[in-house]
Amino acid sequence: MKRYSLLLLFKLTLVLALSSTQATAHEVVPTIADLTVAEGKAELGLQINLEAFLAGVDLDTVDDTNNAPQAQDYDALRALDAAQLAARAPELLAGWNALPVLSVDGTPLVVESINITVPEGIDPELPRIAEWQLAADAPEGSAVTVAWPDGGGDLVLRQQGVDEPYTGLISGGANSPEISLEGGNAQTGWQTFVGYIPVGFDHILPKGLDHILFVLGLFFLSTHLRPLIWQVTAFTLAHTVTLALGALGVVTVPGSIVEPLIAASIVYVAVENIFARGLNTWRPVIIFGFGLLHGLGFASVLGEFGLPQAQFVPALIGFNVGVEIGQLTVITMAFVLIWLAVLAARRASLTGVEEIVTEYPVMFRAVSVTGSLLIAIIGIYWVIERTLL
Repeated sequence: MKRYSLLLLFKLTLVLALSSTQATAHEVVPTIADLTVAEGKAELGLQINLEAFLAGVDLDTVDDTNNAPQAQDYDALRALDAAQLAARAPELLAGWNALPVLSVDGTPLVVESINITVPEGIDPELPRIAEWQLAADAPEGSAVTVAWPDGGGDLVLRQQGVDEPYTGLISGGANSPEISLEGGNAQTGWQTFVGYIPVGFDHILPKGLDHILFVLGLFFLSTHLRPLIWQVTAFTLAHTVTLALGALGVVTVPGSIVEPLIAASIVYVAVENIFARGLNTWRPVIIFGFGLLHGLGFASVLGEFGLPQAQFVPALIGFNVGVEIGQLTVITMAFVLIWLAVLAARRASLTGVEEIVTEYPVMFRAVSVTGSLLIAIIGIYWVIERTLL
């Protein structure tokens, strides 16, 4: 193979396998808000990562604060004791009130800090979720709207104190619909299902870097479609089972166990790709076992959204559909990138279509071995980091 082709393959492999960062030491989690409007008062109770907001981390685009440009600022705030951090929290209110975060029938409300509880004794490598109670005088009206600042990440909004309360997911820079103060705005199952498809997709692309590498490991085994279908089917069935059981609380496994094992699964598929030339009898069974682990990882994410029981099943299904679309997108992108590399390499040598088709398995194998080696190295690093650090 020509030097030009090898260089192109090397660049492609970097794109496919090195789109990863450090593991989830300061993983971004959604903010959860409980909203009550009654008797002339509006109250908003937040479960929030104050350090991320005070540091100006763009929670819409990062999955881990270690990867943000403001990582040092975040770590400095994380080092503050509870009282010092609580004293800094009101700095956020000027911007939030200018938005405004709360309004009744279009009239902006001015929220004030009522109480802040910052937990003590949290591992410095884990996010510290504070409880922040905000309140505002609320005029007479029929509906309240909640706006969430750009860069604020996901907000799970839960209405309290009414029949058929509103519960929904608001992205950074977006507003809630008008929420009736009398209740009755509970989302239908279909609305919940549709709303959680992008949540599942987002957990794969761009935030699920370990899951992306695992799916690439499945893709790199063979150029044939049948082995890929067997592997993806086994993986999908398995993580669907544990996603449901884990999110419902039937099965609970600590993240300290699940996360290193997920990293180990990445190492396994990558190493087997290097030495195997096709699908063996046991690989789908092993992939099924790894899928059970990945499902528990997905469940921990969905469990953070605090959904009411009536909306849990459609949210679970929508999240899982989003995950599947994300996985198929990763596979499609990988195939297209490799095919474009083949076309570019053959165009440089002015070769016809027949030769391109013939050359594809050869070039795929080169990408597969190189990419799998890099994936294995990243996976080994994650195993060590998640086990010992």
